[in-house]
Amino acid sequence: MSLFHFCTSVEVRFADLDAFGHVNHAKYFTFMEQGRFQYFDALGLWDTSRPFHELGIIIAEAHCSYKKPVQLGDRVEVSVRVSRLGNKSFEIEYLLSVKDDEVAKGRTTQVAYDYQSEKSIAVPVEWRKKIEEFERNT
Repeated sequence: MSLFHFCTSVEVRFADLDAFGHVNHAKYFTFMEQGRFQYFDALGLWDTSRPFHELGIIIAEAHCSYKKPVQLGDRVEVSVRVSRLGNKSFEIEYLLSVKDDEVAKGRTTQVAYDYQSEKSIAVPVEWRKKIEEFERNT
């Protein structure tokens, strides 16, 4: 049984390639970002009627371990899960694969953030409930 209950896919574009003809290392973070956004949207954490800066998170850390190169035309499956939910921050883990073959793993740490006061805040109760319910029940 997979630890990941959410997955989305990203098609590799020509602009994602480096001079060696495979996906540039920095683009993996873009793939993870897309997965994170889709995860937030699927759980109802993202309200598209509100301005972007009101999302209330900021990335504190980002890591990626590369396993295999990805090529033009590949479809990268981005699996996403919240692996730790703290008071003011939470960690998201990512598994990137092409045709069931693992190509990278990643992790980001998000901090709940009030952009008006420019300070970290507690993870909103509504977010906590939705994340815990999704990760526990799916």
